[in-house]
Amino acid sequence: MGLLEPHGRGGRPFRRAALNKASAVVVVHSFTHAVAALEAAVAADRAIVLLSAPGAGIYAGPGWWRALAEAAREAVPGAAFTTVLDCGDDAGAAQGAIRAGISAIVFTGRGDVTKRLAAIAEQSGARVLTARPEPALDLVSVFFSDAETLRQTCRDYLASLPAIC
Repeated sequence: MGLLEPHGRGGRPFRRAALNKASAVVVVHSFTHAVAALEAAVAADRAIVLLSAPGAGIYAGPGWWRALAEAAREAVPGAAFTTVLDCGDDAGAAQGAIRAGISAIVFTGRGDVTKRLAAIAEQSGARVLTARPEPALDLVSVFFSDAETLRQTCRDYLASLPAIC
């Protein structure tokens, strides 16, 4: 079972508990944030989850998120990470993200819509979370910081988490 694999099949959405409790989740708002988080993860020899800002799937869109993830992967090729795009309660944004090939999304809308989205997502190998993964380091608090401050903030966060066995 991988980092973002659901407990079971059948188009069921999965909840926060589906993420390993030792998962390192970093909320990124830009390419610079993503690179800093990934560089810190490589230094810590740790896989991380890059999580978008709340509702980013609505206002920035899946194209931006996919481009950010691809560029970050190229900038830090040794990093092990997954990405999650938050689409809030907007079913159209969530479906657009699934169609665009985003591998994991957060959707906080109605339960019946969540089940339908999860079934659609499963067909393309994507996952639907019903809540944002917690705890997470949100880099908005150091938004305008230089790259070294961002990396140090991420290193400190990763060092504070339990070791992965």
